[in-house]
Formats: sequence, C-alpha cells, structure tokens
Amino acid sequence: MKLRPKFALFALSALALGTLLYHLIPFKPDGELSDFTSDGCSLFPDSSLINSDDWCACCLAHDIAYWKGGTEAERLAADEALRECVLEKTGDTRLAEAMYLGVRMGGSPYFKNGYRWGYGWNYERKYQALSEDEKSLAEAKLKEFFASDPVLPCE
Repeated sequence: MKLRPKFALFALSALALGTLLYHLIPFKPDGELSDFTSDGCSLFPDSSLINSDDWCACCLAHDIAYWKGGTEAERLAADEALRECVLEKTGDTRLAEAMYLGVRMGGSPYFKNGYRWGYGWNYERKYQALSEDEKSLAEAKLKEFFASDPVLPCE
C-alpha cells in the first residue's frame, strides 16, 4: 500500500512531537495506576471538518484500553477495534486505516508520551498482563471517573 504524502507528513510530525514531549511528561512510581484521562483522538481530529461524521466515541473507548494497558495482543485488539469502530461510524475505509496505522506507529509503550500503550502506568511497564487486582483497580477508577460526571472530549 502506497502512503500518501499528507499521511507520511502527519506520521512524521506525530513522531517528532512524541520525541519532543519525551522528557516533559511525568510518570508514576511503579505499580500505581493514575486516574483515567482522555483527550479524544489525541493528535487527530475527533470528527470531520467537512460533514457530520463523528468518531470521537471510538477514540474514548480506545483511550480506556490504552490507559489500562496489558499485553501486546490486547493492544492489537484495541487498535483493530478502533479501526472497525471508525469504519462503522463513517463508512470511510481510508480514514479507518489511517487512524489504525497512526496508533500502530505512535502508540507503542516504548515511546515516552502521554498517549502510549499503558499510559496509566509507569513508563517502565511496557507490555504486561494486568493481574486480577490491577483489573479491579482499573474498573474502580473508571467507575469513579464516570460517576464524577466528567467533561469528555466527545461532548
């Protein structure tokens, strides 16, 4: 598949931004899970600028998966779910594929940025299955987050 120049520029810009932010983002001590946060589609628009297509809810679900982290297979499943959700919301195969490629390239747990896989945990965690206690903690934090009536990026 041939990459379009605009997408290649976007991908390089995202990588450059991630590199610049590397030392600016504080990280938690090992074993602590930060409260959930979401900025919508991170370095990508939350909805169409030219029609009523809106895929922000797909990004919110994706952020939940990325915040919790887990195994490499779980990341792939989250990225594939994002692609399918965007395709379902928009019917735009190219948009869905571009977003999928963007998260595959820019969401690695090896990048020290605020939108990496497992961003709720310490940077050192990388790919690691969640224990039952960690899953319970994540569920409790999500329940607490949504109970607080947060302002979401998709509203």
